[in-house]
Amino acid sequence: MEAVPRRDRHLLASGLLACGLAVLAGCSVAPLPELKPPVPETWRNAPAGVAPPAADLKGWWTALGDPALDALVERALQNNLDVAQAAERLRAARTLNHHAHDPYLPNLHGRTNDVIDPDTTASYFVVGFDAVWELPLFGAWQSSKRAAQGQENGAAAALRGAQVSLVAEVSRRWIELRSAQEQARLLTAIRDAQQEKLRLLQVRAGLKLVPPVEVAKTQAELARAEAALTEPEQVINACVQQLALLVGQPEPDPAWLTPGPQPRLGEWQLTTAPADMLRARPEIASAEAEVLRAAGELGLSRADIYPHIGLGASLQWSANIFSNYHVHTGEAISSYGPIIDVPLFDWGQRVAAAHAKDHELKAAVYAYRQAVLQGVAEAETAMGDLEQSRTREDASQRATVALDSTTAALRKRAELNLGSNLDVQEGLIENQRAQLELVSAIAARDLAYVSLYKALGGASMPAPPAPATASAAKGTD
Repeated sequence: MEAVPRRDRHLLASGLLACGLAVLAGCSVAPLPELKPPVPETWRNAPAGVAPPAADLKGWWTALGDPALDALVERALQNNLDVAQAAERLRAARTLNHHAHDPYLPNLHGRTNDVIDPDTTASYFVVGFDAVWELPLFGAWQSSKRAAQGQENGAAAALRGAQVSLVAEVSRRWIELRSAQEQARLLTAIRDAQQEKLRLLQVRAGLKLVPPVEVAKTQAELARAEAALTEPEQVINACVQQLALLVGQPEPDPAWLTPGPQPRLGEWQLTTAPADMLRARPEIASAEAEVLRAAGELGLSRADIYPHIGLGASLQWSANIFSNYHVHTGEAISSYGPIIDVPLFDWGQRVAAAHAKDHELKAAVYAYRQAVLQGVAEAETAMGDLEQSRTREDASQRATVALDSTTAALRKRAELNLGSNLDVQEGLIENQRAQLELVSAIAARDLAYVSLYKALGGASMPAPPAPATASAAKGTD
């Protein structure tokens, strides 16, 4: 039998090695778990006539009809520090994701070393280069990308969550501020009416036309009216401080303390609310990103069970810099070939780590389903609250209109000397209390509207921050 030439044997071995590595590299990772969000086909608490098409949530706060709120939201989105932090974390995650495959690309190291001979008669200065290329086998390539992409998606969901929470909180605080200012105005009017009523009763008591107990009752009502004024003042102070925090400034704007019109939905009604809108919720997007990240880590832990195979090469120069006080010329040495790291025995640590990551992936899938169910529950609750608050606002509006007519009639009777100013003051007090109830009903509906759109994922927010430029990316390599 004729012997195979040495050169042909090398070519055959190289070919077999290449084929083997190609087979190992082709080992793909397990498919991602299928995520089927258990969303309802129809909303149980949605008002009748809700249409199924997809809705655009962009600028949902503008339905409140308050240009000052619109400007405040835009200002907060630009200056809020929580949003700025989330944006920087997203940029960091994007940078790392861009380099997710770098550990499996060839890399080169340069090093120097001063090696002392054991007999102390010679000293060598060594300089060289090492090149290593670990091959991404057993699904490591795809798994590393999954893990990095999951981190980036999670950071993007965190940014969106910060933006959605910010817009909802700014809207909520602005609604509470304007409502408290309107309540303060009405409570001041009630106090003034109580003072006038007390004055009239004191005159009548001096004429022995009413018993002293009526004066005492009115004094107590006046004291309660003065005490009631402190509550909206506390709300006003808290709201302006929170708004300053949300827009990233140390002090509130003086303009916020000037009373303005209360935001109001008016005739707005929910017309579109498809269940698929829930996928825009940052909590659900974050849970979905966690599933992707956990799947990537599971793939990497499974790849660690198998041998790590790579290619390596080194080139070194050594110079005898001290030997009998003479400098000698150096010599060069090189090496190249495969690098194989075979885990033989580790008490089952790598297998246990893979099993643990498998359980973490299952937990991430359960967390995703829980996030969807939580979104469904919050949306259903918010829809029910919004519909009930609309009914309350309509009833309060009708009561206010009726009492306006009553107050006008009492004024007319007093002008015709058919009634007294005391009756007019009592009518004013009753009317202003009804207006207080209307203010509370309007605020409750506005807040329910904010809660609904927050439960449905919030509005379309500004685009996430752009990744670093090419020059900046090179600078971080």
